[in-house]
Amino acid sequence: MAVPVAGRSLAAVAGGWVTRWTDRIVDWAFIVAVGAGEDYLRRERVRVAQGVTLLIVQFLAWLGSSFIGFSLLLWPFVAGGITQAFAVAGGSITTLGFSGPAGTIPPAIVFAAAASGLVIVAPQIAYLPALYAAYNRRETEVAMLNTRAGEPSWGPELLARTSLAETDESASDTLSDLYAQWERWAVDVAESHSAYLPLVRFRSSQPRTSWVTALLAVLDSAALLQALSPKFVPVPARHCLRAGYLCFRQIARAMRLDVPEDPHPDDPIALSYEEFLDAVTHLRDAGFPVGRDPAEAWHHFRGWRVNYEQAAYALAFTVDAPPALWSGPRRHGLAAISAR
Repeated sequence: MAVPVAGRSLAAVAGGWVTRWTDRIVDWAFIVAVGAGEDYLRRERVRVAQGVTLLIVQFLAWLGSSFIGFSLLLWPFVAGGITQAFAVAGGSITTLGFSGPAGTIPPAIVFAAAASGLVIVAPQIAYLPALYAAYNRRETEVAMLNTRAGEPSWGPELLARTSLAETDESASDTLSDLYAQWERWAVDVAESHSAYLPLVRFRSSQPRTSWVTALLAVLDSAALLQALSPKFVPVPARHCLRAGYLCFRQIARAMRLDVPEDPHPDDPIALSYEEFLDAVTHLRDAGFPVGRDPAEAWHHFRGWRVNYEQAAYALAFTVDAPPALWSGPRRHGLAAISAR
């Protein structure tokens, strides 16, 4: 678990290699565990334990590295060799004191070992409620989005269901409130998940739901709204777009994923024009007010999506998010699941 220090995690400040390597090892272990099968639900049942496993492994890595370090420091001073050094270090770090020092051991080393044990263990326990609170805030909004954008969430589906359920005026108010909520959500997740990287690996309780695809769906809906119906765009939509793509970039950079710092609006995107036209047809069938020609709207939509697509795809691939529409490829090439 990473402990925050002045806006950054303790792992990033004092030992980022521990966080990075334990994350890679645990992720590799779960890749092997899920195998190459196409049973998506089985893969999710295995993957759901990854976040907790990562916390445990990181705790053991911090404790184990301290144990080995202090054992090597004590080795020259104990009479029983490296075995006795291990015993003294273990007793000091855990404060059990089951093995008395045998030799002329400097008290400073023993006291430092005891203090390091407390420094490692106490924050792990103290920050568990903070981790759960951050996870709960994240998942509350994600779960609420399922009824509006389907499972897994898809941007065009969010606009289509809103159009079917409400009048144009009430739909604008509803979307305004939603984008305001997700702007705050994106800022909160960006800060908490970049400081506590294991949170990125914690999955939603619903197998077809993910915080990555949920935010991507909200951003796609806002980009579509501005591209197709600029007259109906609520002010919070633009703020939500900016907060959302900054959230994706901040977390992707914290995980050391290769994402562009500031994409140009004319840069290409992975989503095809044909997929965009299919979404426009879906929206028209639902009664969504398309006020701009799709060919013209495509240029505006691409200019918005280029800001977050690569970072969102990289995160979705890394955490093996449910293969939602418009969310990029996955490790095992599973076909995208339509929103339902």
